[in-house]
Amino acid sequence: MSSKGNGEGSIYYNKQRKKWNAQYKEYDTETGKMKYKTKSFKTENEAKKYLNTIMYQKENPIYIEHNGIPLVEVLKANLELKYSTNQIGLAQYGRTLNSIKRLEKYPLANKKIDTIKTEELQTYLNSLKNLSNSMIEKAHQQLNQAFTIAMNKGYIVQNPMIDVVRPKSNKEDKVVRALTVEEQQSFTNWLLDKPIDEFKYRNVYLLQMYTGLRVGEALALTIHDIDLKNKRLNIHRTLTTDEKGNIIMGNKTKTYSGKRTIPIPDFLYPFVVEQMQITDKQINNDEKLLFKPNNSKYCRRSTINNELKRILKQELNITDISSHSLRHTFGTRCIESGMAPVVVQRLMGHKDITVTLNTYTSVLEQFKERELDKVNQYYLNENLIGTNLISEKNDNEKEI
Repeated sequence: MSSKGNGEGSIYYNKQRKKWNAQYKEYDTETGKMKYKTKSFKTENEAKKYLNTIMYQKENPIYIEHNGIPLVEVLKANLELKYSTNQIGLAQYGRTLNSIKRLEKYPLANKKIDTIKTEELQTYLNSLKNLSNSMIEKAHQQLNQAFTIAMNKGYIVQNPMIDVVRPKSNKEDKVVRALTVEEQQSFTNWLLDKPIDEFKYRNVYLLQMYTGLRVGEALALTIHDIDLKNKRLNIHRTLTTDEKGNIIMGNKTKTYSGKRTIPIPDFLYPFVVEQMQITDKQINNDEKLLFKPNNSKYCRRSTINNELKRILKQELNITDISSHSLRHTFGTRCIESGMAPVVVQRLMGHKDITVTLNTYTSVLEQFKERELDKVNQYYLNENLIGTNLISEKNDNEKEI
């Protein structure tokens, strides 16, 4: 492709450097003039893809008219916009990028967005039925967003996603179950019987099970996050992953409401102090992390999860439990004790109350009748139902 001088950009081969160049014009804020920018690539295809992205981001009408906009470029630009505006973190960026790469294996990805039909989108989503429902839902959401953007920018006049039906997965949804009271007692007793030098993960599991921390939040704790005087845990960040899957320390919690203060139960206090003392003596722990491996910077969440599953199965014959189940166990015990859902929401760091209600629906159902009995008793105590109704109720009970 040769330069046309109309702002479209160009692709050409540099024989001397044996590279393909993508060249385009960009406004220079310092000089106030347009200037050429060039980026080199090993292949012509790589150079074309890069130029597509640049022209789309510049919303070059001439380029769009002559070349169209591939679906994948709309998806990538939308992803970059979300990341640059702090709507998503590195971990979600990486997961979304992997979803886009999955789409790139299909011809649909590089089709011009204004030529894509509803049937093609439905066929693609149907091909994902062996993935989980959550992954199918995310793919559906990404496509919806891409075509909504295309409509808003005038690239298309009809949205083909309107008639697309999100398919259900062939797999059953995984249900995170809590430990039963008996299982929790058995596991707690097993942990308390183990000295910390025999089982180094003991205090992680106790913290999760009795404070409801996410495993990433527990592994991100430092001694500076512990307020011993007031017996409080200050939760403000979590271990996460970057776009390549490497473990990093996030600068915030999973959700904005995840930043919270959690009381330390009295019986758990000595174990928190014990872990702080271990941290103080540990070498190569500049961050003063409560739970840091000796041979690496951060502890892997998968290590904590796999060890928990091994212990529960081998020692206590308990299955279908993950480290997230320990957090779920705490939430379940809170609901069972009669704690108000809004308080549970604050302790768990849920984004809104609906997350709490949906997560613990089955537990709440179990205690619905008990709570209604309280209301009925209140009606009687306050004479809210009237003396006639009370007499009638007593007469009916005598007949029975």
